[in-house]
Amino acid sequence: QVQLVESGGGLVQAGGSLRLSCASSGRTFSNDAMGWFRQAPGKEREFVAAISRRGDSTNYADSVKGRFTISRDNAENTVYLQMNSLKPEDTAVYYCAGRQLYYRTSSVYRSEYDYNYWGQGTQVTVSS
Repeated sequence: QVQLVESGGGLVQAGGSLRLSCASSGRTFSNDAMGWFRQAPGKEREFVAAISRRGDSTNYADSVKGRFTISRDNAENTVYLQMNSLKPEDTAVYYCAGRQLYYRTSSVYRSEYDYNYWGQGTQVTVSS
């Protein structure tokens, strides 16, 4: 059974940084593309960042481009989201997600419907 466990969320002041981690188990992690999404109170879940199975392609939402960096360590079965210059509007529950792949590709995926499995989420709160 595939499991994703996020960590690293918390409370930070505007302008600060946080690093989220998402540990995967139950699958060959390096086979799957990964993504980060977030959901703020009263809003729909939105795409944040995505990374290809080998980490050679990445993609970001315009709202986080230049501030957030997605990366992965396939040896550690972990995907990361480094978040810098945080703003109050970044406050949300952050979820990592995985898309099962059975072929070699450097594709990245922006739609939540492209992902097969999800973590439980970690809260990020940015105070002004």
